[in-house]
Amino acid sequence: MTEILTPNAPLPIGPYSQAIREANLLFCSGQIALDPKTGTMKNTSIEEETHQVVANLGEVLKAGGGDLSSVIKTTIFLTDMNDFAKVNEIYAAVLGDAKPARSTIAVSALPKGARIEIECIARVL
Repeated sequence: MTEILTPNAPLPIGPYSQAIREANLLFCSGQIALDPKTGTMKNTSIEEETHQVVANLGEVLKAGGGDLSSVIKTTIFLTDMNDFAKVNEIYAAVLGDAKPARSTIAVSALPKGARIEIECIARVL
């Protein structure tokens, strides 16, 4: 088991890892829209927030030996299901032909007032 840590994504704000690699699987912790350079939230809109979340997740995947095309399962947490269509549009555009298994869950709140959090599992070489 190997801990993955990159300064190109927000550093953990609690007792957890950005990701854990076990053999050829990478288990990525949920990412919110924290800018890794400034530590501030990028949340003027659900679109901006979603793009930052995906960028953060991409950096963690890269540090662990993968990329967005290697994702096999995602879980999306939303505080407002009315944002689902906008999030889904960005998600589909960013993942392209990749269609990992996915769950989308409505939650009452997320850390730092985030409206979206995404975690994933990826297969890496």
